[in-house]
Parts: sequence; structure tokens; C-alpha cells
Amino acid sequence: MNQSCCKLIGIASLAILAAGLISCSRGETARANETPQAATLVVGVTPVRRMPLERRLTLSSELVPFQEIDVYAKESGFVQKLNVDYGSRVKKGQLMAVLEIPELQAQLQQDQATIDSMAQQVTHADHELNRVEAQHTVVHLQYKRLATVAESKPGLVAQQEVDDWQGKDLAAEAQVEASKSAFESVQSQLAVAKARLVRDQALYDYSRITAPFDGVVTQRYANLGTLMQAGTGSSTQALPLVRLSQDNLFRLVIPVPESYVRFIRIGDPVEVRVPALNRSFPGKVARFSVDVKEDTRTMHTEVDVPNPNGVLIPGMYAEAALTLERKNNVLAIPLQALSQENNSSAVYLADASRKIEVRPVTTGLQTSGYVEILSGAAEGDQVVISDRSGLKPGEQVRAQVIPVQQYHNEE
Repeated sequence: MNQSCCKLIGIASLAILAAGLISCSRGETARANETPQAATLVVGVTPVRRMPLERRLTLSSELVPFQEIDVYAKESGFVQKLNVDYGSRVKKGQLMAVLEIPELQAQLQQDQATIDSMAQQVTHADHELNRVEAQHTVVHLQYKRLATVAESKPGLVAQQEVDDWQGKDLAAEAQVEASKSAFESVQSQLAVAKARLVRDQALYDYSRITAPFDGVVTQRYANLGTLMQAGTGSSTQALPLVRLSQDNLFRLVIPVPESYVRFIRIGDPVEVRVPALNRSFPGKVARFSVDVKEDTRTMHTEVDVPNPNGVLIPGMYAEAALTLERKNNVLAIPLQALSQENNSSAVYLADASRKIEVRPVTTGLQTSGYVEILSGAAEGDQVVISDRSGLKPGEQVRAQVIPVQQYHNEE
């Protein structure tokens, strides 16, 4: 009896164990046959917002002085004084050098002597004119008295005597006219002598070489005692005294491409960046040639850049950023959010239901980083700026706002 009970208990235990194993196997099979929940795709978005946009053109060139000239001597002479050297800063009218010109000094002395001599001749001619005028007055009065008596009392005075005094009167009058001519002649000669002195003095004044404008001496070609040839003669190889550059104002000559010529206007502000100084300076469009060169299809344009503190140096490389167009408070999106499909523009939106929507848009002003949206998107819409190659319309996504600058850095 006891043995049979033990056998029954063993069989029951085996049945319970088998049932447990079958139950575990079925549970594992059920879990293996379950479908896993699909993972939600994360996309980077940014909102459509209003902002100012400007279209800029950056061109590179070298800074050149506003004016740069070689200073020549007007008259030949030896350098007697030299007041400037390399790097000397001068003001307009400042004396830079003095030439010694012995020939002109002697000519000035001769001119002065001629003036003194002619002045004496003028004085003598004036006295002579006064003398003959006095004589003519006496003779003329005598003739008038005789003529009056002869007319009032005929026969009292002989007609021959009247005629003699009339001849003397005419002769004295002729002497007066001759004296006047002589006086005017010596006066003219005196004026010529004075004019010659003024001319020679003007030439001698060129022995003092002055600065024509404010600037800095960048080259010196002469020393004390150097014979400077006149810079007006084409037959001689004249040597300049110095080279003078105006450095308080610079020119930045830039070639503007033909497609941008219509945007260039006199007075437009220009941001001039000098990489060597890691600084930007304000400038403005001062002048342009108003024609396009056939070989380069560019227009010669000049930007004036003030340099009041003398920081800029001629020859420095600079970048000029010209503002071509500017709009304020326009709807805009980052340029990387714009997709081009079938010659049309579109954006991928993450709508309120977290689904992808592809919407065509009309664009306007485009800059290097943003583009204006004229239609197709509204302020606040979430546009996708991350990779859109695998996205499909209606796909469920999770939108995550990404700063545009941060996205650029990741790129």
C-alpha cells in the first residue's frame, strides 16, 4: 500500500514538472512571436521667423594711398637744405628742401637794378614833361593875347607877329606831346622791369620745395649738395627729391562684376576688413568708372577708407563687403532648409501632428545663410534643417529644435 502511494506521488510530480516546462516554452514562444514597437525618427527643425536680410558682395584688393606723387624741382639747383627723410610726416605747405640757384639770385639783383634805373628815368621824364608844359603855357598865353588884340583892334599888331607866336604855340604843344610819349614809354619800361622781377622771383621761390598735401615721405632720392634738374624739361632725366604719399585717406580699388553693377551707388557704406590687423574699418563708395571693361567684364570701383590714426599701411590686403540689397522684417529660413525639386523650391515641415509635410514655397532675397520666403510657409512653422534624404510625406517624427549656428558647426 505504501509502495503504491509512493509510485503515484512520483508520477504526479513528473506530470507537474512537465506541465511547468510546457508552460515556460509556450511563454517564450509567445514573447518571441511578439512584434517590437517601431522607433520614432528624430529630426532637427528651426522655426520660420522674421528678420532683416541683406545681400552682400565681398571683393578683395590692396589699399593704396589716396594720392602719391614724386616731388620734382621746378628749377635746377643744388640741394642746400633737406628737412625730410624716410618716414617724415609733413603738412601741406611745409618746407621740405631749399635749393641754391646762383643764376637766379644774380638775375634778381639785375632786375632790381633795372627797376631802379627805370624809376630814375621816369622821374626825369616827369620833370621834363612839367618843363615843356610850363613853356607851352607861356607861349600859348602870349599867342592868345596877340590874337585877341589883333581881332579887337585891327592894325595895332602886325599879322606876321601873330603868326609867329601861333607857330611857337604849336611847336610848344608838339614838345608837350613828345614829352608825354617819352614819359609813358619809360613808365612802360619800368612796368616791364617790375614784371620781369616778379617772374624771376616766382622762379626763385621754387628753390623752396614745399609739400603739396599732408602725407608721409616714403622715398628719398636726393642728399645735400645733389644737383636737382628741373622736372619740366623732357630732354633730361630729372631726379625727384622725394616720394610723398597721403596716408590719412586710402583708396580701395575693386573690380565689381557686371552682374552686380546695377547695385552700386555713390555713397553706399562699405565694411573694409583688414585680415592682417584683424579689424574692420568704415568706408564708402566714392567713385566708379560707369563702364564695364570688355576683357574682365568688371567695373572699376573705388572705396575711400579714412585712416585718421595711421593704422593702415599702403599695400595691405583688404576685403570690401558691399551691401547690395537689404530688407527688414521679412519671413526667412536657413538656406539649408530649402530643397530644390523639379526646378521648384520646397521645405519639409514637421506639422502639429508630428508628421512630415512637403510644401512648395516661393523665395525672394537670398543671402549666404538665409533665404526670404514670400509664400508657402508662415511664421512659426517648424522647417527641417537636418538630413532629409530619407524622409517621406506623412512620416511620423519627433521634432527637436536645433540652433542654426550649432547645426553649421556640426557640418
